Amino acid sequence: MNALSFPVIHPSFQKLKSSGRFLHLLAATLLVIHALTHSHQPQSSPVYIGCLVFMALDIFILVMAGKNIASDMPVVNLFFRLVEVLFFTGIGITLLIESRWFMGGLHLVIGFAYLYLLKLEKRMMHNEYLAIHHSGITIPALPDNRFLIWTQINRIEAQYDSITIDTASDTSYRFHLQKNLQFEELDQIHEFCRHYLGT
Repeated sequence: MNALSFPVIHPSFQKLKSSGRFLHLLAATLLVIHALTHSHQPQSSPVYIGCLVFMALDIFILVMAGKNIASDMPVVNLFFRLVEVLFFTGIGITLLIESRWFMGGLHLVIGFAYLYLLKLEKRMMHNEYLAIHHSGITIPALPDNRFLIWTQINRIEAQYDSITIDTASDTSYRFHLQKNLQFEELDQIHEFCRHYLGT
């Protein structure tokens, strides 16, 4: 029996893709709020406020131009996400230097949250695979793939369009396949199950 690998539709990745528009709107809104609060400061800089508003406007235009940014334009999406990371982190560091601890810390947290999101969205540029090996099964998960050894698996139910894995810890994973299994592939999965699970 050779190892098997199948491209799957990962539910968490689909949620992340569909939330791309909301996350960009959130970033743009935070930039506008920051510009408004900064404009009331005695030492506010018109150039800094202009940059904040310009970047927010840029993101709003991007969101309106493409409804599914994360899936339709992944490279553009990653670029804007990187800009958001650098921007919020830069604001956070600047505010900390000015001894404005709360606002500086808040912006750093937002910057790191967007950095984490950037890492997850970078993974979305590649197909996610479920792989069956002689030592166990690799399943796609966030933030990293998970590896289940055969003793952690109670049952595998393979159908032509999906695979369900029930684990010993009473967790169930269901993955829809990007393309239906061939009869030979389904038979190989059943052979793995007979060999390692005795089913």
